[in-house]
Parts: sequence; structure tokens; C-alpha cells
Amino acid sequence: MRRTRTGKRIELTARDLEIFRVMARYRYLPSTYIHAFVGGASQTRFKERLGDLFHEGYLNRPERQWEMANCRHRPVVHEIGAGARRILEEQGIVEQARTWLGSSANVQFSHSSMVCELLGSIELGARQRPGMRFIPWPEILAKAPAETRALAAPFRFPATAASPAIVPDGLFGIEYGLGVMKTYRFFALEADRGTMPVMRTNRSQTSYLGKIAAYRAIISSQGYKSHLGIPVLVILTVTASETRATDIIERLQDQAGGNAAFLFKAVDAAKLSTPTTGLLFEPWARAGLPSLRID
Repeated sequence: MRRTRTGKRIELTARDLEIFRVMARYRYLPSTYIHAFVGGASQTRFKERLGDLFHEGYLNRPERQWEMANCRHRPVVHEIGAGARRILEEQGIVEQARTWLGSSANVQFSHSSMVCELLGSIELGARQRPGMRFIPWPEILAKAPAETRALAAPFRFPATAASPAIVPDGLFGIEYGLGVMKTYRFFALEADRGTMPVMRTNRSQTSYLGKIAAYRAIISSQGYKSHLGIPVLVILTVTASETRATDIIERLQDQAGGNAAFLFKAVDAAKLSTPTTGLLFEPWARAGLPSLRID
């Protein structure tokens, strides 16, 4: 829980370098996810290695995780440290970040961790499926219009007459290889921990249905095409409980009769402590429409 330098000499290996690369891509990841990305026969020895890398300053362990009631029963969450950043710089290695979580992410640690776990699970799932490729946010941005690339916050969909500006928790794409053909879907991810009311009588106050209404306006106007240059946008909402997911779906169906672009899934937060590739391989619910698998 506290860094204690032992002066132990660390002989960095190729797998250590791969660990550093993974942590450059993700703001936070539990040890179980890091192991899934880089591999290794023994999880116990792998955790011991992460401990060495932490104590000698290559990786960090965010202190906010120790405030969680079940912190001693969950895999330890890591983030890149100064030592790992120095090694990557010396090697000339630049990784594409999966999120835009900055140094203030510790303020909303649980939510930020959930976003990384969801994106990590989907990327790991895509690695398991031949002909499928996870497209990270920087690759999407690189092909966006020049006006968008020049913005300080290009991941923010701008406000319009019909909707306020909205910032997804994550943006990614999937490339589906079908023989010589390739098709694409792009996704906005929302990690809903249940802290925002589903609906409010005062529409000027934030609510989850208000956020969905903003996305509906973007989809209706095809604002995702003009802003990012992508052909389609699907909105994924992951909630912490089946009850909340059902509530959102039923209210959405009552208000709008459903929408093919909105997909919902409930995942127990405790299960996200290990990679949950079912996010890719299992059906997502939709309001008034059959469920859909995004693979």
C-alpha cells in the first residue's frame, strides 16, 4: 500500500516493457487486466513482479483505491509511474491512450477506473476474435476533420440548437474483417455508476435521460459525421444494476419508442475487477427492439 524502496536491482525484461506500454495506454488497470494483456504462466509471480516495479518507482498504485471498503479483496489497481515513463521515452515508444482521463482522474477514481476496465475488457475481447480489431480513440481523431483535431477537447460533441455539448466517457471503434472486406462500427461509452438521477421534473437539471436526449440529437443530425468523420455511432451504457438498466430502458421506450443506436448492459462492479470480455460477446439490451451483440 506504500512504496518502500529496497534498492533491489531491477533487470527490465521484454514483458516489463510491455507492461509499461499497456499502462501508457490505460490510466488505471487492475493487475488482472495487465496480466491478461501481457501474459505469463504464474499470476502469483506476476503480482510479485508488479510489486517490485511499484516499490522501485516504475509503476504507481493510486491511493484512492485504499479508501474502498473492499480494497483488500480486489486486485490492486496500477498506473504508470515516472520510472516507466522514462524508459518509454528512452526507447522512443509512444502509445495511443485509450481515454482522455487526465491527472485529475483521482477525483473520480471509481468512475475513471470503471471506464478503463470497460474499454480494457472490450479490447481484450477483440484480441480473442480473428478478423476483429479494436480502434482506439487517437486513431479515430487522426482521421477526423482538421477543425476537430485543432480543438482543445476534440472528444466533446459541440452544443447545437437542439442539444447541449456532451463528453462521452470513452470513444472507440471496431473493425470487422470479412474476407477482403472490412466494415466498421464506432461507439460512445457511458459508464453509469448510478450517481445521476434517471429522470428529473426540472429539465434544466442533469439526468440520464437528459444525456440520452443529447445523444439522440447528435444521432438525428448526424453530428458524429461532421465532428469526427465516422459513418455510424452506437451509444453503449453500462450500469451497475439490472434494476437501473431496466428503468432507463423502459423510460426511453415510453418517451421515444426506442432507438436502435442505444444499447444497455448491467455489470456488477465487483465482476469488473477481472476482464469481462462478455461485453463484446454477449447481447446488449435495446428499448423496444431485439438485443444486439456488438461482435
